[in-house]
Amino acid sequence: MDKFEQYNRIKVQAENKVKIGGIVAIIGALLMIAGMTVTTVLAVIAIIAGLTYAIIGFSAFSSLGKQFKVEVLTDLVGTFVDNGRFDPNRGLSQGDVYATEFLKRADRFHTEDFLSGSMDGVNFESSDVKLEERHVEHTKNGTRTYYETYFLGRVFIFDFNKAFEGYLQVLEKGRPVKNRGYNKVKLESIDFNKKFKTYATSDHSAFYVLTPHFMEALMDFEKNNRGKISFSFLDTKLYIGINNFRDTFELRMFRPLDQRIFDEFKRDLLVIKEVITELRLNNNIFKK
Repeated sequence: MDKFEQYNRIKVQAENKVKIGGIVAIIGALLMIAGMTVTTVLAVIAIIAGLTYAIIGFSAFSSLGKQFKVEVLTDLVGTFVDNGRFDPNRGLSQGDVYATEFLKRADRFHTEDFLSGSMDGVNFESSDVKLEERHVEHTKNGTRTYYETYFLGRVFIFDFNKAFEGYLQVLEKGRPVKNRGYNKVKLESIDFNKKFKTYATSDHSAFYVLTPHFMEALMDFEKNNRGKISFSFLDTKLYIGINNFRDTFELRMFRPLDQRIFDEFKRDLLVIKEVITELRLNNNIFKK
């Protein structure tokens, strides 16, 4: 059997278990509402059986997703990335994520789908990142603790071809989380200033890096990628965060596993090439 068909078969089986389990659990809940003694016993059995069967389906789907990443996406990465390395079970470290200096420390931290390698001679690392903040709410019924996600998306680290003079951040939302004596810089482009806020420790460096072409490239990149975009130029690294509240490289339940899925994964990979090409990271325009 073709591997693609095998994945589809297992995926459909897992989805059917979720659907059947959900239907049985709903029937049990309706019986519970009826309130009759006999039906109450049947309702409890139906709810437990239905939820158990649905959980088995969810577990099978999750295992399939991990297997799909390892067996299929690893090969896909190899066709786009030089010396590509893909590890779905790990991500960027906390040190790497917070080195962006546009992401504040989280109460809950999770990363996965680590990807590294090079394109057009530019080295990079990236992973999915989920950051959550703890909240405590006092109500008349007591205290409720909950976690709110404030970043869910992908973080990229690119090796830049020069060491920056000072520090520079271009943020669609928020402000730098580390105090380096930033100035808020107004650039020549009115549209750019409306879309992004620019913070720099040296106005001269900001104008030197953010040329009209570079600003246009950042604007194009923002248009092509949903979510709030952040850029941070620190030392010899360019950090990019895309806060789009989605997991990259994930199978979707009840969505057909067909060529469109592979095309979407390819687009996610080509974001890296888009950064390198549009921002011209593979040439020497920023070297002095």
